[in-house]
Amino acid sequence: HVQLVESGGGSVQDGGSLTLSCAVSGYGASVSSRYCMGWFRRAPGKEREGVAAIDIDGATRYRNSVKGRFTISKDNAKNTLYLQMNSLKPEDTAIYYCAPGPRSCGPDWFRATGFGNWGQGTQVTVS
Repeated sequence: HVQLVESGGGSVQDGGSLTLSCAVSGYGASVSSRYCMGWFRRAPGKEREGVAAIDIDGATRYRNSVKGRFTISKDNAKNTLYLQMNSLKPEDTAIYYCAPGPRSCGPDWFRATGFGNWGQGTQVTVS
């Protein structure tokens, strides 16, 4: 049974920083070494949107609005995904989710194509 547990969310002021973590279990050997991993978010009243994704080889992808501010990374040995968020803005307020995706993130990663097994998410509030 696959489990993803996001943590690290909280309330910060405009311009603040947070680091999110996503612990993956139940997939056997390291998930992030076998699949694309992604961070997504859903703000109140809005659709889920892709934030960042990281391929098996470590190549990263970001939505335009977070480029230069957010950094996605992973620790294959710990089966953990991270999202370092700097210069946070009120529009970053959302519930953040991680999920494993297909073998390769692909050009449609931001639509969550091929992603599943969503965790409970972690709330990020920027004011």
